[in-house]
Amino acid sequence: MDGNIVVSYKVLCESDIYKEVSLSELLQNEKVLKVIKSEYVKGGRNLDVLAKNDATIKIETQRTIHTFEVSKNDFADLLILAEEDARNRKLFKKECERVELVDIETV
Repeated sequence: MDGNIVVSYKVLCESDIYKEVSLSELLQNEKVLKVIKSEYVKGGRNLDVLAKNDATIKIETQRTIHTFEVSKNDFADLLILAEEDARNRKLFKKECERVELVDIETV
């Protein structure tokens, strides 16, 4: 196979946060309701805040996405190559020694 693959990854740390909260769960919180009402309906009384669907809100640590390019023949080793690239760029630090593949794109 001829061609290359552009791999995108991010470095993960032990202290990273990832939480999913449903919209209905969020709207049951009195503090959240108070902020929504005070921001969007100032001075209104006896208001209900309703959601049409139960969407999920993700709260996660924002990480920089890094990219590198390899041959298509190296597809099976992409995770190992991403870890090596992170080591070469000196991205690994204390408690930040894992990578997550974000995107794989053929060129």
